[in-house]
Amino acid sequence: MTPDKQIDLSGLNCPLPILRAKKALAEMASGTILEVLATDPGAPSDFAAFCRQTGNQLLDSVTTPEGKFRMVLKRK
Repeated sequence: MTPDKQIDLSGLNCPLPILRAKKALAEMASGTILEVLATDPGAPSDFAAFCRQTGNQLLDSVTTPEGKFRMVLKRK
C-alpha cells in the first residue's frame, strides 16, 4: 500500500498533528491514502478517535524503529 501523500509532523504536539492531517485530507480525493508520521505520544489514540468521528478509515497505526508513530488513513 503506497500512500498518495505523506506528511511528517514530528515535533508537533496535540492538537497540531490532527489539524494538519485534517487539512491534508481536505485537499485529497475520496479513497486516497495519507501517511502521517508523528512524535506526540498521544497521536495514535488521537488519530483513532479522529477517524471514528470523521468517517475516515485508520488503516494502520505502528511505531517505527526510529520511535515515531506512523498512521495510515484512508480518506472517506
